[in-house]
Amino acid sequence: MARKVQLTETVLRDANQSLMATRLPYSDYEDILSTMDKAGYYSVECWGGATFDSCLRYLGEDPWERLRGLRKNMPNTKLQMLLRGQNLLGYKHYHDDVVEKFVQLSIKNGIDIIRIFDALNDFRNLGTALDATMKYATKNTIASGCISYTQSPVHTVKKYIEMCKELKKMGFQTICLKDMAGTMSPYEAEHLVKGIKDAVGNMPLILHTHCTTGMAYMTVTKAIESGIDVIDTATSCFSNGTSQPATETLFYALQQYGIQSGLKEDVINQVNDYFKPIKQKYVDSGRINPKSMATDAQALVYKVPGGMLSNMIANLTDMHAMDKFDEALAEIPNVRKDLGYPPLVTPLSQMVGNQAVTNVLLGERYKSVSKEVQNYFKGEYGVAPAPVNAELEAKILKGGKPVDCRIEDKKRTGEEMKKAKADLGDLARSEEDLMSYICFPDQAKKFMEDRKAKEENIVTYSIEKV
Repeated sequence: MARKVQLTETVLRDANQSLMATRLPYSDYEDILSTMDKAGYYSVECWGGATFDSCLRYLGEDPWERLRGLRKNMPNTKLQMLLRGQNLLGYKHYHDDVVEKFVQLSIKNGIDIIRIFDALNDFRNLGTALDATMKYATKNTIASGCISYTQSPVHTVKKYIEMCKELKKMGFQTICLKDMAGTMSPYEAEHLVKGIKDAVGNMPLILHTHCTTGMAYMTVTKAIESGIDVIDTATSCFSNGTSQPATETLFYALQQYGIQSGLKEDVINQVNDYFKPIKQKYVDSGRINPKSMATDAQALVYKVPGGMLSNMIANLTDMHAMDKFDEALAEIPNVRKDLGYPPLVTPLSQMVGNQAVTNVLLGERYKSVSKEVQNYFKGEYGVAPAPVNAELEAKILKGGKPVDCRIEDKKRTGEEMKKAKADLGDLARSEEDLMSYICFPDQAKKFMEDRKAKEENIVTYSIEKV
């Protein structure tokens, strides 16, 4: 039997998150979904990550309605989301009952594969989401354990292999190596994939990487040779730069190897043709910055993931401070070291990036420390991979000690849903609305107020017209 390596298409989530800060509206791609459903992808990553926040904050969309639309138009394809463990899709830890309810609603509205990670690889923060995924699983549900990959003095191949053993022991069905900054080398990929495969047997192994540093195609090729089962790719016009390697390119490469992918060549080419003018529209408008489409080998030093880079560019542009870009980029490794070498993945990537920008703009390191970084030092996100800057820790904790993020009672059964219902009143129409509010209170409430006002205006106009 011929070997098979399957592909996950990322254009609906991480590809556009990396290139254009997740500003791709559902209306731009709704018409191609039924075609994508015929492509033969392992899955389509289309939800989670920053899509939830972006829908409410920038696009005026209901993220749950988006998911239901995706499910309706792609009934035959596994829909995949990225979940930040106890963080869900926000920027803080939520109580266990909230995490469980969010997972239940995600599966109910159409998600098949939940890729669950913790920014610090503190696996205590994965347990609740994993248990909920298995509790509400349908026949198509897959719980995928995810490792946030990075390099530092404390991150080694041996350590990653031990992490994968732990994920298997916890009960995950697949494992994903998430190389969010595209810094994994071909050498590292070979040793990781072979070592992990020896450790976990025939458990499916997935590689997610980015082209930011120019390393991705070499790394993916070596991973394929070493036994990887699934790779994340993006339709070619939305590939490269800070995005993933190109779907069509890897399809052709796999053919040369004699490896089956399950993809239909004519369909994936139709998908790319559809997205070409959409991408050009955002290039012309400036939404896709040329920096996001370029290769930057310096990211091998900075370890900056694509979504973090595009958001940093957008924020500095809005502040008319792009002249500080290189200085802020150089500050990121210093902040990361002070925080104990956390992998730069959401929410840690935003926290480290924003603190680096603040340090540069104010002209003094840690003159102002964000609330999120303070909470990190307090232990609210989990255990740092390495010792943190003792002087900075003392300044933030004022002589106190970090807390254990899992000691606090995390159940609080239904309290936050009840509070959300009381706060929103008739603005909320469903449990999904309440969950949106819990995750992003200000943005969700404004969205619901706008929704109500729009509908009332339509009704008033219709009556007047009659």
